[in-house]
Amino acid sequence: MSIISVKKLTKKFGDLTAVDDVSFAVKKGEIFAFLGPNGAGKTTTIKMLTTLLEPTSGTILMNDIDVIKNPRDARKSFGIVFQDPSLDTELTAYENMEFHAVLYGLSRKLAKERIDTLLDLLELFPRKDDFVKNFSGGMKRRLEIARGLLHHPKVLFLDEPTLGLDPQTRNHMWQYIKELNRNEEVTVFFTTHYMEEADRVANRVAIIDHGKIIKEGTPASLKEETNATTLEDAFLALTGSTIRPEEASLLDHMREGARMWRRR
Repeated sequence: MSIISVKKLTKKFGDLTAVDDVSFAVKKGEIFAFLGPNGAGKTTTIKMLTTLLEPTSGTILMNDIDVIKNPRDARKSFGIVFQDPSLDTELTAYENMEFHAVLYGLSRKLAKERIDTLLDLLELFPRKDDFVKNFSGGMKRRLEIARGLLHHPKVLFLDEPTLGLDPQTRNHMWQYIKELNRNEEVTVFFTTHYMEEADRVANRVAIIDHGKIIKEGTPASLKEETNATTLEDAFLALTGSTIRPEEASLLDHMREGARMWRRR
């Protein structure tokens, strides 16, 4: 049974087609990795799934709700952890959770139950009254995940959830996410540039490039099809190893900056 069903999804910005006739489905209860190079259409697709962008055409069903026609109802079905930090660092962990509960209209009794349960599950309960500005990067990420699950969503979107974290913290983060997937019965839809994470954690993977889904399957099946040892090798075999124009431009600026610094 699919918790997310996307059919013929397209997004155009003037003459640019960022997402081109994309179709895929995510099964209820699975951990699904959505991968792609920078500029491939990954972020645009996620923004449409989470009601932040309106598609040019196509359909999105989430938990049997038409996301395009009923965005408010759809938002009740998912939680999201953005790549950029979104916590109020001048509040405590508990206050951040309480504020989010008010936004979602949770009763005081239900909010307390959910906050206590999630903070305990993510091993943050002993620090619930501490200001977030004193938290480590990993603790902040865990709090954002707890907050995203507060209203008991069916789907949790994670955009680069372990970006900038050290390997030990990244490993623990995925342990928490897998436990949440089991205990909360939540479907996990995540993006990452750490291919070993997707290889280790995802039940299935979809790779998007140039606005189109170019391959779907389990990490094992993608490696087998491309005769690759690792998912990163499979990813490069499918998307190419050439540096993209936007990344090449950034590298040129960095090289020029380094040359100017050496001349000083």
